[in-house]
Amino acid sequence: MSDEVLVEESGNVAILTINRPKARNAVNGAVARGIAEALDGLDARPEISAYVLTGAGGTFCAGMDLKGFLTGDLPVVEGRGFGGLTEAPPKKPLVAAVEGYALAGGFELALACDLIVASAESTFGLPEPKRGLVAGAGGIMRLPRRIPYHVAMEMALTGDHYPASRLYELGLVNRIAEPGKALEDALELARKIAANAPLALAATKKVVIESQDWSLEEMFKKQGAIINPVFGSKDAMEGAAAFAEKRAPQWKGE
Repeated sequence: MSDEVLVEESGNVAILTINRPKARNAVNGAVARGIAEALDGLDARPEISAYVLTGAGGTFCAGMDLKGFLTGDLPVVEGRGFGGLTEAPPKKPLVAAVEGYALAGGFELALACDLIVASAESTFGLPEPKRGLVAGAGGIMRLPRRIPYHVAMEMALTGDHYPASRLYELGLVNRIAEPGKALEDALELARKIAANAPLALAATKKVVIESQDWSLEEMFKKQGAIINPVFGSKDAMEGAAAFAEKRAPQWKGE
């Protein structure tokens, strides 16, 4: 892996750290490629069940590296989008651990995650209009699906910063952590998720995301195509056997 993205494994959870603290973890081409390569490799490994995305040096991500942007260093990976993530999130659950700033593209990275754990002192925002830009990495599309329309409009149009406590009230942030403890709390949440069957997790995530656009007539048919293979899996048999035998299941991802 590149120096810009560090990957650490803690049991069956992988931690991806954007490692540009002097630039407040602004995303350049190297970061985008590093995240994409890490997720491609980890998604193919059945022994890894969940991920945590965080930033080094006490901040999550301040967005796109504007200096790099001016020199043509675009923080985009074809097929995956900004930061190697926003257009094609991983199949497995992804938790954002936010300290400090999650601004512009940094906020959009957090929105591409499935859950968000944020420090009580962290700040979120989409300030692109203040710089003559538009939050084009999913922010203005995902935000109104997660919080009330008029609040999303205020955040998107003013470009102002908002405290984690406000986003927790709106249901966008799952947990508020003590300052400096976001990663610790995110790992706790990721481990709780990763204790479940990996095939069931992937299928559940896929249905939750894709079903938003399904009609009433087609929804159960489309859901069945995704979840029926899980019911016939070895892990489903293992789950039933472990319950009957009053022991912890041993998942294989099969």
